[in-house]
Amino acid sequence: MKKIDVQKLTLSALFIAIGLVLPFVTMQIQTIGQLLSPMHLPVILCGLVCGPIYGAIVGLIVPLLRSFIFGMPKLFPGAIAMAFELATYGFVTGYLYEKSKWKCVLAVYKAMIPAMIAGRIVGGIVQALLLGGQYSFSVFVTSYFVKTVPGIVLQLVLIPIIMLALGKAHMIPFHENAKAQIIK
Repeated sequence: MKKIDVQKLTLSALFIAIGLVLPFVTMQIQTIGQLLSPMHLPVILCGLVCGPIYGAIVGLIVPLLRSFIFGMPKLFPGAIAMAFELATYGFVTGYLYEKSKWKCVLAVYKAMIPAMIAGRIVGGIVQALLLGGQYSFSVFVTSYFVKTVPGIVLQLVLIPIIMLALGKAHMIPFHENAKAQIIK
């Protein structure tokens, strides 16, 4: 049996709390919340900081817990599909970043971009399974790619900045670029 890492467990709880609270920033205008995808940020960060298993668990818990506590997103089909989507983000981001030789901005992008694609595909498949014939390919592309461009941009800008700040604060091993790691 694997030993439980208390620090990663505590950080995961923090990321769950952030995932529950962050959507309140955009909740006043529901469209903005859907565009910026605030629950995605702590899940992706959890995958990067704590690893794939913790990232997946946080991704699975946040939308379901938020649905049960606050009623948003609606449990069916929204929160259920989001749980699978975010679990995929957390797992894939954490896995690819963990396997990366260098902990730098480039490694973050190499982990995030495939995770964002995989998560959206998984979310779309779950939506299609839950809604059956009511869910078309054009609805999938529109809801998971077209309408989420502002959130994608926000994540691609903000997450590397946060990782860099955590690295500069010596909270995680992280460098601005791979060259800095080669020199060390």
